[in-house]
Formats: sequence, structure tokens, C-alpha cells
Amino acid sequence: MTRSLFVAALVVLVAWVGPFGLMGAADAQQPASPRRIGVLFGAFSPEGNEARQFRQGLLEAGYFEGRDVVIEWRSAHGDYDLLPQLAAELVQSKVDAIFVESTPSAQAVKRVTSTIPIVAVVADPVGSGLVASLAHPGSNFTGLSLMATELSAKRLQLLKETIPRLTHVAVLWNPHTPWHPRVIDELKAAAPSLSIELSVVSAGAPAEIGPAFSVVSRAHARALFVLEDAFFFTHRMMLFKLASKTRLPTMYGLRQYVDTGGLMSYGANLGDLYRRSAGYVDKLLKGANPADLPIEQPTKFELVINLKTAKTLGITVPESILLRADEVIR
Repeated sequence: MTRSLFVAALVVLVAWVGPFGLMGAADAQQPASPRRIGVLFGAFSPEGNEARQFRQGLLEAGYFEGRDVVIEWRSAHGDYDLLPQLAAELVQSKVDAIFVESTPSAQAVKRVTSTIPIVAVVADPVGSGLVASLAHPGSNFTGLSLMATELSAKRLQLLKETIPRLTHVAVLWNPHTPWHPRVIDELKAAAPSLSIELSVVSAGAPAEIGPAFSVVSRAHARALFVLEDAFFFTHRMMLFKLASKTRLPTMYGLRQYVDTGGLMSYGANLGDLYRRSAGYVDKLLKGANPADLPIEQPTKFELVINLKTAKTLGITVPESILLRADEVIR
């Protein structure tokens, strides 16, 4: 009798332990499947500094690549015609969220999915038609703005302070970029108070960049203001070579242009924005609705001066500008 009771008790114990006890504990120790993040770059490389900054942001948010997240990297390496195909590949791979670093990349992804959350760093989210407003994106899209439109007048002012005798500036814009007319309006409003005349010149394809510089030369402009644009970024070496050939001091929005040889840049710190983007991805993976996550603006800006280029152009950069610069390339 005692033996029968013992066996019966043992059977009950095993049945109880199975789903909730020892077996349950073993199951609980198994790591959850890593979340899948898609990254689509228009120009940058998955091995570059920009990708490292995004990875660092994920690490700071507590995600270890390979254990907690798997990243599906795609890059057009400057060939923006590839973006639709690469965007479709990411959607088909069933990623949980997608991070993009440019307006063309964001537009490509948004065309192929209305459900996968998208985090982007773009120049002008509202002006590009990507979101309804900064406060209420209203779709599967959120992220950070470069404030390219809002900073245009400040850039023109810094260019004037760097070259006090400057009276005529050419503005290079891309007619295929929807928010560029807004920037031109901002510059036209700011120019009179700086005693600057503007000549607006367009280029939307590589074959149009050379002729655009010819127009600038014929207009006798004494400096060039390049609007922030993925197309111009891809061809920044061509811009630098033509600006050097025509001896045009040039203002840009991103420090990468100055690293290439441009005179100066003023704009958001991209590395900081990419790290912060990982925080958005973290929120989305935890269930946040992208439509309810406001587009944030930069908190870190950088003024970068290429003193070697200034000397080549015969420009003496005022000490007041050098003291305000975040970095001076000598």
C-alpha cells in the first residue's frame, strides 16, 4: 500500500514539474530569438564610421549584435537606382524595423511597406513629404531631422563672416529634391541683410554638375553654397575638384565634404544622430507606435573649417571663426 502511494505521488510530481518546474526552468534559460533590424544606406558602407555609430547606439541600448539583434545590411554605395530593389529585399526578409540614413532611402522603403516601422535620419522630413508633422508623424515613419532647411540662413551668415568682402554667392540645388525650394526661399530672405546677391543654379544628374559650375563662373559668383542632398553627397569629390579648379570657397551642410577638401561646413553631428536612432529602434522593438514618436531635432552641431583649403584659395579665416570651430583641418 505504501509502495503504491509512493509511485502515485511520484507520477503526480513529474506531471506537475514538467510544464512549470524543471522543464519550465530549462525552457526559460533558452534565449529568445534575436530581433531582426534592416539597415538601408544610400551612400554609406556597412563597414564605415556611420554604421559603427549606429551599432554603438544599439550597444548602449543593451543590444548585442548576434545575441539580441541580427542586422540585415544593404547599401546602394551611391547608386540610388538600386534602392527600390534593396528596400524590397529588406521587406521580404521580414525584419522587425528598418533604419535609413537619407531621404532617397526613406522614400524607397516607404513605397514598399506601410507596416514595418522605419527610423530615418533625413534632411527635412516634412518638406520631403515623409511625415505629416514633426510632432505627429502619422505613419510607420519616425526618426530625426538634420534641420537642413532651418540652418540655411545660419550657414550663409557663417560664410559671410568667414569672407567679409563676399557680395555674390551661387546656390547649387537639385530640382529633384522636393524641399530645396524652401531652402532657396530661406536664403533669399536672409541674403539682403548680409548684403549678398544670390545666383541659383541647378544640377540633378552627374552630367549637369560641370555645366552648373560654368554658369556660376559666368555669373561671377565669389563663393558657392551647396544645399544638402544625397546626390551631391555621392558626388562630393567631383564638387570639390570643380570648386578647386574655379577657386570657389564652398559652404556645405556636412563635415564629410570638408574632409574631402571643401572649405567649411556647419550642420548636425551625424554620429550623434545615428547613435540616437538606435534608441528609436529600441522603442519600436519594445512595441512603440512610430506614428506616436515625434521626429527629434539635432542637439549637437559642428562647424568644421579646412584651413589647408583656405590657404590654397588665399583666404585668411578670421580668428573669431577659428575659435568657434569645432574642428580645424590644418
